[in-house]
Amino acid sequence: MNTQTLAELAAGLEAGDFSSEELTRHFLDRIEAANAELNAFITVTADEALEAARIADRHRAAGEAGPLTGLPLAHKDIFCTQGVRTTCGSRMLENFVSPYDATVVARLKAAGMITLGKTNMDEFAMGSSNETSYFGPVRNPWDADRVPGGSSGGSCAAVAAGLAPAATGTDTGGSIRQPCALTGITGLKPTYGRVSRYGMIAFASSLDQAGPITRSAEDAALLLGAMAGHDPRDSTSVNAPVPDYVAGLGQALKGLRIGIPREFFDEGLEAGNAAALKAALASFEALGASVREITLPNVDRSVPTYYVVAPAECSSNLSRFDGVRFGHRADDPRDLEDLYRRSRGEGFGAEVKRRIMTGTYVLSAGYYDAYYLKAQRVRQLIAADFHQAFEEVDLIMGPTSPTAAFELGAKMDDPVTMYLNDIYTIGVNLAGLPGMSVPCGFSGDLPVGLQIIGNHFEEARLLNAAHMFQQATDWHRRTPGAATA
Repeated sequence: MNTQTLAELAAGLEAGDFSSEELTRHFLDRIEAANAELNAFITVTADEALEAARIADRHRAAGEAGPLTGLPLAHKDIFCTQGVRTTCGSRMLENFVSPYDATVVARLKAAGMITLGKTNMDEFAMGSSNETSYFGPVRNPWDADRVPGGSSGGSCAAVAAGLAPAATGTDTGGSIRQPCALTGITGLKPTYGRVSRYGMIAFASSLDQAGPITRSAEDAALLLGAMAGHDPRDSTSVNAPVPDYVAGLGQALKGLRIGIPREFFDEGLEAGNAAALKAALASFEALGASVREITLPNVDRSVPTYYVVAPAECSSNLSRFDGVRFGHRADDPRDLEDLYRRSRGEGFGAEVKRRIMTGTYVLSAGYYDAYYLKAQRVRQLIAADFHQAFEEVDLIMGPTSPTAAFELGAKMDDPVTMYLNDIYTIGVNLAGLPGMSVPCGFSGDLPVGLQIIGNHFEEARLLNAAHMFQQATDWHRRTPGAATA
């Protein structure tokens, strides 16, 4: 069961091959056996999951089951979950128990899905390797000495290792797509505003977006259909109809125009990744699509732009964690200033502090115009490049990450090198576009991800292209040894 897709597990439940309780126990047993090594989960909600599974079985017996009823999943520990702690991978929120569910959590719960627990992540989603978590690094199921990518590394490791059939993640600069690429699974970052951010602890509010992490594009379509939609509690949520993403799968790709940015195939792209990508593009051509080179002249400025805009927003968002209302509180403060200083100094890790300080600097008097406003102008240029490209092509494809999974600790002493790991994904967030990563081959023994980028609210086109590719290949079926044990 641990190598089956959500769609296959749903069919098994419908056929009576197993119950939701049996399915849930299976994954809980796998978590118990493998999590000590992988560190993918921070919190496991076994009792709550089994009770929810029994309720799902009763609904199914009464003929009240929907397409997701009784299917287990894991939530990234950035989503508030009523009665269950939500840590954001930080000491600051180590003991925080949310009094409400995030909209994403509530909608998937309403669809009948079973929460297995909360997955590990880079602290406050700030990281590209899942090494900044207060609860320790997550390990890649393909090689336990390597990173799974970040910040949604726990969710991706859990799905890749068969500890959960699906998970939620968030993507601020590539935090769904990059770890999916490094762990060999499928992940989608929807259009900004497509999925509610209510109850998702903010990192950079104009960039953050929740999305599904799954084995297949079909599964991503299933989850996105339940997650998406307008939410009046989120001012950035777009009031637009949600298509039937599953019904849109299976359309032939003949005539599909694919653009390949020449800027993505640069000297930073490792040879193994490049070879896998070229083979994947040949598969799309065999399916009837046409491939042509395009240019995104300002996309090379994505990384410096992002690392001005995102820290500026995080410095504001994280100012609420001051030791007064909730979160970590320093012991025996001398006065209010001491409380602030020590609570934030003790509660935040090094990377979070680095970004708060960077953001405070670029927003300060004398530097706001020089850095923040200039970065926002460049952001508009990047978005304009994508807009112009989509007048000529239907989809843009290229690498998700410049390398396969790197060794734990390899980039922790060099933040700039770490940041460059997101060089191909950040532009999508700056422009608010949908993007996904699908497994497309291997570099040595490690998986490689193909990034697919679409125009605003064209998730259905991305999902269909990915699905047809997965019907013609079996890369998404490949699993690490841990997943077949």
